[in-house]
Amino acid sequence: MNPIAVGIIGMVILIALLFMGLHVGITMMLIGFFGYAYIVHTQGAIGMLKGVLYSTGSNYSLSVIPMFVLMGHFAYYSGLSKELYNVAYKWLGRLPGGLAVATIGACGFFAAICGSSTATAATFGTVTLPEMKRYKYHNSLATGSIAAGGTLGILIPPSVGFILYGIISGQSIGRLFAAGFLPGFLLAFCFITVIIFQVKRNPALAPEIEKSSFREKMIALGGVVPVLVIFIFVIGGMFGGLFTANEASAVGAIGAFIYLIIKKQASFENIKKALEATVKTTAMIFLILIGAYAFGYFLAITTIPTALASFISGLDVNRYVILIAILIFYALLGCIMDSLAMVLLTVPIFFPVISGLGFDPIWYGVLMVMVMEMGLITPPVGMNLYIIKGVAGDEIGIKEIIQGAFPHVIAMMVAVIIVVIFPIIALALPNLFYGSV
Repeated sequence: MNPIAVGIIGMVILIALLFMGLHVGITMMLIGFFGYAYIVHTQGAIGMLKGVLYSTGSNYSLSVIPMFVLMGHFAYYSGLSKELYNVAYKWLGRLPGGLAVATIGACGFFAAICGSSTATAATFGTVTLPEMKRYKYHNSLATGSIAAGGTLGILIPPSVGFILYGIISGQSIGRLFAAGFLPGFLLAFCFITVIIFQVKRNPALAPEIEKSSFREKMIALGGVVPVLVIFIFVIGGMFGGLFTANEASAVGAIGAFIYLIIKKQASFENIKKALEATVKTTAMIFLILIGAYAFGYFLAITTIPTALASFISGLDVNRYVILIAILIFYALLGCIMDSLAMVLLTVPIFFPVISGLGFDPIWYGVLMVMVMEMGLITPPVGMNLYIIKGVAGDEIGIKEIIQGAFPHVIAMMVAVIIVVIFPIIALALPNLFYGSV
């Protein structure tokens, strides 16, 4: 059978198995192994899988993942998330839908020390949802804002999504981190605008709360200091050339641990929980990585990526039409697949196409991550939706959560369109810190 036909059959089986609920990492590994064995031979497939297992587990570049994950968990157990929410509440609480707006702001701050969207959503689901319920915020507004705010975790650096994209595509992680800032702020602004617009139209969604004094606001600012210190050491050190992304992740983890001690939260139980959560998250990511690499080797020998790149590059259409088609594909795929798995599965296929069309790979990486964020708050997968459902319990139905998240999907689309039209939003900081390419 023609290798391309085998590759297409393999992708169809992969999507079918994912719809059936099989683990994405294991599924990609199995399809990759058996597809490789069919085209080459069984011994070759065994050798490929052994090589993937060893190279992934011993890859120094990947040590950045557990360190940044650990930093986020130490920050959570130190109680930093509550302090960030308090700061956002004091300064933004008087805006229409103030608590929901404060949730977006706090998620943005927390994203600066946590590279996971699901972790950000889970953290602020437990911190902010009880407060919004206490002030009688409508369930859909409350849960939708938390689910949307959580997506900032994968865009505002440090971002696990950018790390994986950078490793697979061979792009600078530092440039990708710098590129995520302004689009992250733009997206947060769009979320806040949506919240204010909804509450202006229907004030019953969010009752007004008491105004904080200027003194209270200034006192609350102390809660931002730890984030700024860690952020400056980690991201500032990277941009300043003091250390690499791997070293920066270790510095961040140490900084978060020191803050855990300062806040007198460094109990054996908290440290144990942080380490256990880090191991589970890291193991999940590495299993997906191994599966993606195995599937990538299978795709490579089918020649599908190069054939697709040649075909698309030869089309007599504007290159932006192709870009928009790829972004729409990502948006649809995000409805059925985890965002990290999407990065690992699709970058080997589409990156050659994007490079062949002459698009900036850093700008494309930002767009890809922004579109994938939609998948976190769109059914049927929508990880953030189900995380918020788990936090809310039986009091709030999944339908209400989806309804609350939908306006933020529109906000995401607007933000993506703006970044497509104005690439400088993503490229200004990378060019400033690292020079134009």
